[in-house]
Amino acid sequence: MAPTRPAAGQEQRKERAAIWSIVASVAITLGKGAAGLASGSLALISDAAHSLLDVAATTITWLALRAAHKPADEEHQYGHGKYESLAALIETAFLFVLSGAVAFEGVRRLWAGEADVVFSWAAVGVLCAAIVVDSWRWWSLRRIARETGSEALEADALHFSSDLVNSVLVLAALGAAAAGYPQVDSVVAVGVAIFIAIAGFRLAQRTLATLLDTAPKGLAEQVRSRAEGVAGVVSVKRVRVRPAGGRAIGEVLVDVSRTLPLERVAAIKQRIAAAVAEDLPDAELTITADPVQLDDESIMERVMLTAARLRLPVHHITVQNLEGQLAVSFDVEVDGAMTLARAHEVADRLEAAIQEELGPQVEVESHIEPLAIGHLEGREADAATVARIASTLAASTAEGAIREVHSVRVRETPAGLVVNYHCRVEPDLNVAAVHELVDDLERRVRLEHSEILRVVGHAEPLGAA
Repeated sequence: MAPTRPAAGQEQRKERAAIWSIVASVAITLGKGAAGLASGSLALISDAAHSLLDVAATTITWLALRAAHKPADEEHQYGHGKYESLAALIETAFLFVLSGAVAFEGVRRLWAGEADVVFSWAAVGVLCAAIVVDSWRWWSLRRIARETGSEALEADALHFSSDLVNSVLVLAALGAAAAGYPQVDSVVAVGVAIFIAIAGFRLAQRTLATLLDTAPKGLAEQVRSRAEGVAGVVSVKRVRVRPAGGRAIGEVLVDVSRTLPLERVAAIKQRIAAAVAEDLPDAELTITADPVQLDDESIMERVMLTAARLRLPVHHITVQNLEGQLAVSFDVEVDGAMTLARAHEVADRLEAAIQEELGPQVEVESHIEPLAIGHLEGREADAATVARIASTLAASTAEGAIREVHSVRVRETPAGLVVNYHCRVEPDLNVAAVHELVDDLERRVRLEHSEILRVVGHAEPLGAA
């Protein structure tokens, strides 16, 4: 299955969302910083510091998205999708550093009894604006992250959801200060730090799971279920998946019947890929099919399969059960110009392979037939020759089961004449009986015309158009 990259429109959408997030972070940071310094609120100053880290985090997100959208190359054969996970991990580190610094300062102020907070309507206005902006950023980034599968944008959305809660708590702290409880500011600052640490821990869990190739919960079962529903799949032996930049990468190993031709196996693999793509359109899966022996394989199928592996044509396969003793015989075709010694080696090799397939107790016997290698150069025979052979065919079938000989064609070759004809036979006769009739007609015609190399008779049901 060929590697799948997100559509260019999705890439631009993700990068555009990151750029607007940077612009919003810069504006909010400046507003909160100015209001915090003016009011002396530690909670507001810590929130401004948090927003300052947002600027760095969103910038890293934007750079990571640009890097992640690069196509696979010789050094990064699975693409650059994990740049998004790396950006999310850096954001996690920012969150832990910030929560530690804010918690330390909040505890220090509570211990020292410092509570120098001045209520400011400007600070209230900044916080209200920040709440509106963060609500919009959280909603839009989460929606885009879910639609595009972007881990970096999902980390940003989580980050801004914590910003939203922070701003609400800081607003409550300013209200408490106005009511005469300035120490609430430090308590809220510690609460904000704890909230940030919890958000960072959850983000770290998801990011590390991605970097450590942890399979998303239920994804392997989903892929397995889809593969098992494809016709021709005997069983799903193994499914391995891992996340990478918003898409799933992995492998699927299935069992198929070993009697299937290669074209059929390739079609089964394509149907598996199409079935999985219905649920995971951006998945990049390597699908491998193992040929296995099924319980319902016939002896004839196993003989033909063994011959096909050695690239030897066989026909007239006869299977006999002689009082518990299994005997198999067949005709094997080899190059007519091959020496008997070489042809016997080929037949022996095929017999040994079939005996290994069926078991040493099985009797295996072959008959060697010449196979014409290459094309016979020829030309259409003259009308008199065609009429002479057509007359013989008609006379030989005048009172027999073969009727209505037609479409007689005769070609001259260096090895002799090749005759093709069509005839009609009662449709109720079985194939074996019809084959015997056609063979008998060929023998009679060749007795009359010794110059004939080959007669090919095509039997049609009587009454067919």
